[in-house]
Amino acid sequence: MLEHVPSWLGHALRGLRAGAGKLAIAQPGLGAFGTLTLSSPAFADGARLPERFTADGAGVSPPLLWSGVPEGTALLALLVEDADTPALVPLAHAVVWGLPARSARLAEGAMARDGVGSAEGGDVGRNSFRGEGWLPPDPPTGHGVHRYVFQLFALGGEMTGPGQSPGRSAVIEAMAGRVLAAGVLTGTYSRGEPARNGLARAAALPA
Repeated sequence: MLEHVPSWLGHALRGLRAGAGKLAIAQPGLGAFGTLTLSSPAFADGARLPERFTADGAGVSPPLLWSGVPEGTALLALLVEDADTPALVPLAHAVVWGLPARSARLAEGAMARDGVGSAEGGDVGRNSFRGEGWLPPDPPTGHGVHRYVFQLFALGGEMTGPGQSPGRSAVIEAMAGRVLAAGVLTGTYSRGEPARNGLARAAALPA
């Protein structure tokens, strides 16, 4: 959709970005927590996302791997946000609630519409366009490099769930004070910019 935004408009909006300080993982209500490892076999941390996972390709969600989930974890939650969207808050590209604590991966294409979800695989929630599943990266042409930040949270204790097919705000509220550990993986994408080498790292998150 945003591939049709004219390049001059993308350039004009380059200074308008939500910023990494508004990502879910930066919210003060989550409290202090440890670190887990989040990665993907499809791209390196800080590298450009393969076109397959964007609006310029098949638009499927990328595979993810993780380790270091701490003892006492009841479930996992995943949020993927665009820190550089030209808006006041990051754009949510995927929300997944209730992944089993014993799980260690999500397959390619797993962030897809699933209705009310399942007890075994969690519940894929609503992205910022109000649809269930993966919202493929679709940055405006000429707006510069966008950082797509995958954030995995290990949650403990008793908690009130965010409801069926939850959105970003509901999940952040449900996680408050329950985060034991979290991991971050960043992929980048842009239009109308020189494509970087696939192993090049993105700029540091704070912005």
